[in-house]
Amino acid sequence: MATPRPSPAERAPIGQNARPEEPCEERAEPTGRPERREPRGSSACSCLACPVLPVRSHSSLPVPSGCVTAAQVTSETREVPENQSADIPCSACCSQRGTPRIEWKFQKGSSLVLLYYDGQLTEPYRERVQFSPSAIRFGAVTRADTGKYICEVVESSSQIAKSEVNLIVQVPPSKPVAHVPTSATIGSKAVLRCSEADGSPPPTFRWYKNGMLMPADPKSSPTFRNSSYTLDAATGVLTFEPVSSFDTGDYYCEASNNVGSPQKSEAIRMEASEVNVGGIVAAVVVLLMVLALAAFGVWFAYTRGFFSKRRDTTGKKVIYSQPSHRSEGEFKQTSSFLV
Repeated sequence: MATPRPSPAERAPIGQNARPEEPCEERAEPTGRPERREPRGSSACSCLACPVLPVRSHSSLPVPSGCVTAAQVTSETREVPENQSADIPCSACCSQRGTPRIEWKFQKGSSLVLLYYDGQLTEPYRERVQFSPSAIRFGAVTRADTGKYICEVVESSSQIAKSEVNLIVQVPPSKPVAHVPTSATIGSKAVLRCSEADGSPPPTFRWYKNGMLMPADPKSSPTFRNSSYTLDAATGVLTFEPVSSFDTGDYYCEASNNVGSPQKSEAIRMEASEVNVGGIVAAVVVLLMVLALAAFGVWFAYTRGFFSKRRDTTGKKVIYSQPSHRSEGEFKQTSSFLV
């Protein structure tokens, strides 16, 4: 009976004296070490595929279900709870004999760093990650490990096969913070916001008024049909436009991401009121009175000479006296000068 040809993930590494036309099989012994079973009439066997890890206990690294040939790219998403181990497979594989060059990269936003390069793990992954040709393993992931892991396999012919894994480290949300205005004018616009910083994946938000869940469409509920608002569950923004007298109440928000228990914020009361025209008029009158008193004070000080220039007392003062009758030839001082 002919031996069935194994799938790419079940093939063994390429040997120097390999005969590619001969199939080979892999099976695991109870000890966890793989045993190669060669076809009859051959002394060696090799397969054109990725290296395969031994099948071991639960701590073993995963074996890719299929290989990606050169010029192909695969992508998948994996979610792992925080502080748990995570296995990230490399689906890219070689299609020729020889030892391919394997590189791992980690991308988070616009940042791209090397994780495995030139045959060794880089810092700070050296103490946290186990490497094998078909996968890497984190002993315990943290929320900072959330991102894209890129495996690139470069063959001797310089062809590149690539596989990507989007890792999401699951973190339950923390207690959110509700930003609610304490007062709002009827007929105006009021915006309520809910924020939370720790949840991964990012949580969705719900709003409550007086302990009752607010539906996305207020017209769908008899309790909220008199309100006019929009609710964005992704951003946690609740917008009233316009505000009505019915919108007075205690508001709080809730954040959840299916990891752990939902978290609720503190309740804050918002009062919706009419514009106080009488109060505005009274404030204007008081302001005018204050301005009038200030103007009167300035005028009074000016008339009393508080703003006039001080007289110059350092100059010379001349005193004249009236001339007296005197006879001819008689000289008499008729004026005096004081300095």
